[in-house]
Amino acid sequence: MPGLIGKKIGMTSIFSEAGKNIPCTILEVGPCTVTQIKTEEVDGYNAIQIGFEIQKEQRVNKSLEGHFNKAKSPMHKKLVEFNSFSEVNLGDRLTTELFEEGDFVEVVGTSKGKGFQGVVKRHGFKGVNDATHGQHNRQRHPGSIGAASYPARVFKGMRMGGQMGNERVKVENLQVVKVMADRNLILVNGSVPGANNSYITIEK
Repeated sequence: MPGLIGKKIGMTSIFSEAGKNIPCTILEVGPCTVTQIKTEEVDGYNAIQIGFEIQKEQRVNKSLEGHFNKAKSPMHKKLVEFNSFSEVNLGDRLTTELFEEGDFVEVVGTSKGKGFQGVVKRHGFKGVNDATHGQHNRQRHPGSIGAASYPARVFKGMRMGGQMGNERVKVENLQVVKVMADRNLILVNGSVPGANNSYITIEK
């Protein structure tokens, strides 16, 4: 599906015509530049690569500099490929005009990292609850995780403590509530993964 790169700005709420308060996420989307067109004959698959957010030339390495110059494009900070675009040319600028109010979109972002967390926070374990019978130091511990002498190992996928968040998350069927093309902003109904000012991709 066609899409663009953007940034999550933050959340707000607006009122619908019926007077209902709608929670929205503000996304700064585009403008993006087509930096490469991949074809099945040359690359083995069809896709386009687009760039978002202008980068200073001195911060780009020589290989990327040549890549952008070949496309006659300014230097960009973020590059993403999309596999469904029709009739685009190298160097074209893509803006919020791709989206209209009422469209349903999917947004992909990187969720907030929460560090190493235990089983109570990470998986919703209850803990010891009524801390009786000498449970003086295990209120938030996972408890037994293994079997007996057979299979004598812990199965893969066992819910334990570990890294939480900082994952690629896709949210589907978010409705476009408002498009402010003059400011490159899109308001979608609902929440979007990631911290403010983090990169996202939005697809129809």
